[in-house]
Amino acid sequence: MRVGVVTFPGSLDDADARRAISLTGGEPVELWHASDDLRGVDAVILPGGFSYGDYLRCGAIARFAPVMDQIITRANQGLPVLGICNGFQILCEARLLPGALIRNQVQTFTALDQPLRVESTRTAWTSAYWEGQTITIVLKNGEGNYQADPDTIAQLEDEGRVVFRYLGNPNGSLNDIAGITNQRGNVVGLMPHPEHNVDPTITANLDGRPLFTSLADYLLGATC
Repeated sequence: MRVGVVTFPGSLDDADARRAISLTGGEPVELWHASDDLRGVDAVILPGGFSYGDYLRCGAIARFAPVMDQIITRANQGLPVLGICNGFQILCEARLLPGALIRNQVQTFTALDQPLRVESTRTAWTSAYWEGQTITIVLKNGEGNYQADPDTIAQLEDEGRVVFRYLGNPNGSLNDIAGITNQRGNVVGLMPHPEHNVDPTITANLDGRPLFTSLADYLLGATC
């Protein structure tokens, strides 16, 4: 399982994502923002950070990086893509996911261990959880407030495309939404950082591991 992790100027958690892949049995592959070569990977992670300094809007410039042309094309063909924090913002800017992430309602940067409820296990990244499961994942962002028009929110809810929901809303996101998926279930974006809840030498909370082990199960099923 070869999983590409894109590094943009300003990425902070790309190394953490690669480590999480290694710790859960995958082979991390470094991808560069200025190259359109995905190096034959089986999936892609867009990591957290402040791509291009968050100028204009978070993720607005990264969306036009050369690597994104291939990611958008391949994602629409079924390639599993996970966007974490800034990666979620990039996915929304690229219109691979609907809605937008704006400044937290509390107007401050938020950093905490955030309880979540798993709403959907019908994605490439969440099958190793169970629906209704309560997990705790590191959250750290200043612009994690998920917003969308009423029709989009209704569609996400009706189609079961809300993947994670905050238990105790830290940033004002509509319907307590912490993560969503596309209709196909191969693209997932979430604001919390599962890559920080993977390594047992750092934390006893390993609630992030199933996101990465779910991918292995998904890819195995896709090739059978």
